[in-house]
Amino acid sequence: MPLAELVDWIDWSPFFAAWEMRGAFPAILDDPRSGEQARSLYEDGRRLLDRILAERSLGARAVAGFWPAASVGDDIEVYEDAAALGREEPLAVIHSLRQQMEKPPGRPNVALSDFVAPRSLHVPDYFGGFAITAGFGSAELAAGFEAANDDYHAIMSKALADRLAEAAAEWLHAEVRRNLWGYAPSEALDKAGIIGEAYQGIRPAPGYPACPDHTEKATLFSLLDAEARAGVSLTESFAMLPPASVSGFYFWRPEAQYFGLGRIGPDQLEDYARRKGWSLAEAARWLAPNLDDE
Repeated sequence: MPLAELVDWIDWSPFFAAWEMRGAFPAILDDPRSGEQARSLYEDGRRLLDRILAERSLGARAVAGFWPAASVGDDIEVYEDAAALGREEPLAVIHSLRQQMEKPPGRPNVALSDFVAPRSLHVPDYFGGFAITAGFGSAELAAGFEAANDDYHAIMSKALADRLAEAAAEWLHAEVRRNLWGYAPSEALDKAGIIGEAYQGIRPAPGYPACPDHTEKATLFSLLDAEARAGVSLTESFAMLPPASVSGFYFWRPEAQYFGLGRIGPDQLEDYARRKGWSLAEAARWLAPNLDDE
């Protein structure tokens, strides 16, 4: 992925957050209290970004895939081809979790599996996934600054690599919606609309609020053959390498929404452990932040 094409997709607000400066870009540049510091930081960041582009000191690669899929309860079965859907063993199973908090009438407790057609309906549907990195060369670039006792630019280089990875995710998601999957071919959003997630479909990531189980990355990476195709691998704790990498699922349906799982009770923990083939202790370890204390 040519880095120069990703620059216009950068959301700069988290760049300032990395320096513990709160505020949305570009308004933060004119903030009465922090504007001067923000402008200086932004100028330094843009200069380093220009240098990175000129010297090609970072590299970006990505892989995306789409498969016939069907939901079965809170699971999503993924198939190699549409003819096998529901008739043969699935290629893989994505496990999701359902919200359990009390909600007002008319607001259901959702799970990611709700955004894929149930297998019982025999309606063709699809599921997608991706893995992206802008981290090739990131460690070497930061190490060079650190060797020169330039911690400021070492930190900044890592922050810029992270911004480029997220920009790559936005760029690729737009390509998915308009062309690769093509479920929103006439989409026309400005940058504010993209950052504000005004598009159709979502791309939740394992380890984040809707899918807090990091181990689901292993299934995603296997489906994508992510290490061979994009050079992105997983550590034993399911962190991604190289740094400045992102991955996630694609759901296309108009009703698909981002959400937080919240707390789950022992009944769902037991059900999840059964579906994953885990012991209760293993399920509790991976889902510890979401377990109900009662």
